[in-house]
Amino acid sequence: MLRPEFLREAIRLSVEKMDGGAGGPFGAVIVRDGEIVGRGWNQVTSTNDPTAHAEVVAIRDACANLKSFSLAGCELYSSCEPCPLCLAAAYWARIERIYFAASCGDAVAAGFDDRNFYRELCLPVTDRSIPMQQALRGESLAAFRKWLAKSDRVPY
Repeated sequence: MLRPEFLREAIRLSVEKMDGGAGGPFGAVIVRDGEIVGRGWNQVTSTNDPTAHAEVVAIRDACANLKSFSLAGCELYSSCEPCPLCLAAAYWARIERIYFAASCGDAVAAGFDDRNFYRELCLPVTDRSIPMQQALRGESLAAFRKWLAKSDRVPY
């Protein structure tokens, strides 16, 4: 169930950290059992890391705090609809629900246009704007075979 106070915290972080020069106007919190377990804000320009989006930073913080790569049972509250990078990270983290304030369209109006990324992901590999070529598949499969034979592997 939506808890507005957590969405307001994500929005507060977005403004505070943007005003402080950390990066763009995005904030996020991860909540488990009614408690914030991770906080994040956009740090792309302050850390020169194009993956340091608010949601990704919040996921990293929550995972570190909970000492787990799985955030099953957690919710993501974001000041804006997650971009494809952040949405994929939420899926990998096993986030159970996402609440957001501003829409993707609102982000476009503010100069953050993720629409092309959404379009690119739907294209066949050969039609994407970044050229991609597969090579050495057989050699790479050796790593997967070793992984499958590993008795102490941790599935994720």
